[in-house]
Amino acid sequence: MSATPVVVAAGVVPEIAVSALPDDERVWVPQAKDVWFRPLLLNTVTGGWCNLLRVRKSGVLHRHRHPMIVVGYVIKGRWRYLEHDWVAEEGSLVYEPPGEIHTLVVPEDCAEMITFFNIAGAMIYLDDTGRQTGYEDVFTKIDMCRAYYAGAGLGADYVDQFIR
Repeated sequence: MSATPVVVAAGVVPEIAVSALPDDERVWVPQAKDVWFRPLLLNTVTGGWCNLLRVRKSGVLHRHRHPMIVVGYVIKGRWRYLEHDWVAEEGSLVYEPPGEIHTLVVPEDCAEMITFFNIAGAMIYLDDTGRQTGYEDVFTKIDMCRAYYAGAGLGADYVDQFIR
């Protein structure tokens, strides 16, 4: 059976259909010690992105806030926020409202955590007093990927397949 040709309007960028969990370790972009992300969609139109976040060993993702919603789905392992009493375990869906400040922690007894995140907007890193210490958006994520993939032997343009 042959595929039916897809008809799209002029200027429409093609869909993305990739294996979320890659065979090539070089696809995982280092973000911090024992923390990586795997880009799946870098949406320059809406300013958001989808990625897998992977933490190996116990780890903490810096305290941060999002100006827009974030939705996560835990694929492997578990994590929690220091500011809450719930634990997101394998199969859990997490909704983060805009403006909430939280600190993601992977517990000591979890060898690896992988969570799919759909982030609408930015990540604003904060210190203990609530002052901004850093910032990530879709464009800084693209820059991180380009620099890393160039050095990892995949080529700086490897990230282009995820940009829409």
